[in-house]
Amino acid sequence: MYLLKNICVFSFREFLVFSFALLLFSCSTDSDAFVDEVLQNNTAEEETVNQNDDSSVEGENDGNSGTVSNTCPENGDIFFSEENGLVSVEFENSNFDGDWELRNDADDVSGQGYMVWTGQQRLNQPGEGMATFLIQVNTPGTYQFLWKSSFRMGDNGTEHNDSWLRFPNATDFFGEKSNGSIVYPRGSGKEPNPEGSSSDGWFKIYRSGDDNSFLWQARTSDNDAHDIFVTFSEEGIYTMEVSARSSFHGIDRFLLFQKDSFTRQQAIEMADSFSEQGSCN
Repeated sequence: MYLLKNICVFSFREFLVFSFALLLFSCSTDSDAFVDEVLQNNTAEEETVNQNDDSSVEGENDGNSGTVSNTCPENGDIFFSEENGLVSVEFENSNFDGDWELRNDADDVSGQGYMVWTGQQRLNQPGEGMATFLIQVNTPGTYQFLWKSSFRMGDNGTEHNDSWLRFPNATDFFGEKSNGSIVYPRGSGKEPNPEGSSSDGWFKIYRSGDDNSFLWQARTSDNDAHDIFVTFSEEGIYTMEVSARSSFHGIDRFLLFQKDSFTRQQAIEMADSFSEQGSCN
């Protein structure tokens, strides 16, 4: 009887100890699982945040870098900014080589006056008596070119009426008639070429008429007049070059305007809004 009682007491005590141990083990296991779950969730959240941060950085780097293919040349000074498809510049606003002179003996010019070539004629020698203009294009496209010029000797409008023009880093430079006929300067690698003088990417640009007032006109190809166009395919700074051809050809100013945005007359009426100047330095 005593032995049976002790066995029962022992068994009951062992049962309590075993149950308590089992309970502790169960709680410990659940607690570890809970901790593991929390750690896993935190790790997942950190990975999500890091991925979002990386995506944000990539988004900032994927923006427009502002890089353009045409920038200021090393010898560049000032440039003239196109705005809303229009460039208007006083021709005297450049540095001139050779025998160019600034004169102000005409009533129908603006600014300080006009520039006139007083040196020898360069009828087949483009590149002599240079003037360079830098044009900042903000609105890519095809522009028509005009300048306001006059012959300043004699009364024959077919003499002393032209100078050379070139856009060496433009996408395209050509003459076009209203019937669709197109000519390209000799040396550009494109055909057909204009009647009369042309060389090394230069067009001879002339004006017509015996009235020697300053006239908005720019044409190429002798006896087959083509208006002048230049294409800028992207934003950037482009070079426009003028060189002497006929002596006593006077130039007051020039104009570039987008052919799809303005008529010739509209552009001329807006020409008094001169382009802002910027500095390459």
